[in-house]
Amino acid sequence: MAGIYIHIPFCKQACHYCNFHFATSLHYKEDLMKALLKEITLQKGYLDDETVETIYFGGGTPSLLSIEELTAILSTINENFKVKDGAEITFEANPDDITEEKLVDWKKAGITRLSIGVQSFFEEDLKWMNRAHNAEQAIENLQLARKHFDNITIDLIYGLPDLTNQKWEHNVDTAISLGIPHLSCYALTVEPKTPLDKMIKQNKSKDVNPDKQSEQFLLLMKWLAEAGYEHYEISNFAKQEFRSRHNSSYWQGKKYLGLGPSAHSFNGKERQWNIANNNTYMSSINDNKVPAEKEILTEIQRINEYIMTSLRTVEGLKFENIVFTETITKEELLRKSQRFINSGLLINQNETLILTMEGKLLADGIAADLFF
Repeated sequence: MAGIYIHIPFCKQACHYCNFHFATSLHYKEDLMKALLKEITLQKGYLDDETVETIYFGGGTPSLLSIEELTAILSTINENFKVKDGAEITFEANPDDITEEKLVDWKKAGITRLSIGVQSFFEEDLKWMNRAHNAEQAIENLQLARKHFDNITIDLIYGLPDLTNQKWEHNVDTAISLGIPHLSCYALTVEPKTPLDKMIKQNKSKDVNPDKQSEQFLLLMKWLAEAGYEHYEISNFAKQEFRSRHNSSYWQGKKYLGLGPSAHSFNGKERQWNIANNNTYMSSINDNKVPAEKEILTEIQRINEYIMTSLRTVEGLKFENIVFTETITKEELLRKSQRFINSGLLINQNETLILTMEGKLLADGIAADLFF
């Protein structure tokens, strides 16, 4: 089983914290959609005829697509790939793009899951982030979306300079009260060369506080556990049966094909990533060439990736999933992990390494220290 990711590189405006590839001008949108449809046919052999069980529209802002563009993409995927009956098809949408008519159209087109970029239910936070929607739209259109879709996830951001614990609790409580079955919650990250990075350097905004972010993450884990959500991956929480099947495939090391400028792919042995430039992407595709760089992964790289991704999940790092050799030994992995076990950041349960609640605060660093 495999997945397909489609990157839609357009947004109404630039959020201050975002470093994803996108353009705010829609001038070349029609031309880029034609190139995207052509790339689907050029890449039809990438997954070695494996059945596609998940499709994910990300960006950028997929909800800027017309229903005709969305239908054309899905039709072309179905013409070139074997798509499983009942496949999970996720569509990212901004609250300000949601209408009753669009919800009906999206469902009719085959969308089964909505990912809605809320980020906060406070007006001042949305303005600070330069989001295109307001707090009222977030609540009203989530309520509207719930009438048409059961499977909905929303994004929330914590650790903003002026986000108090009380405001953070209100955001989480609001999501719970609206009956949202899946939450993806991220600490605000100051990425280089973003407007936020520039604002902080010019003293126009406060910097983030790592201690405050850790505190709000611990509170988040406590609140959502009490509300019956499973913390199945570092940033993801779901009610029963509402895990993201697409994102889970990344953490399980399954194959996936990325389509569109800047999209990444993995076929089990090598990674490739499309160029993050719309004009170069279109020009190359029109010449029947996929503008992608490739990297063949070594055995050690594949094991280290497994260590990184598996530790982020509730299932943990299973020794049985690593092919140990004379140079990559179970004894060495146990030796490296022992200090984290002794300090209460990891547990070794039936030959499986699992992060404790405190360990989840340091997940990336712990994983890096376990690398071969």
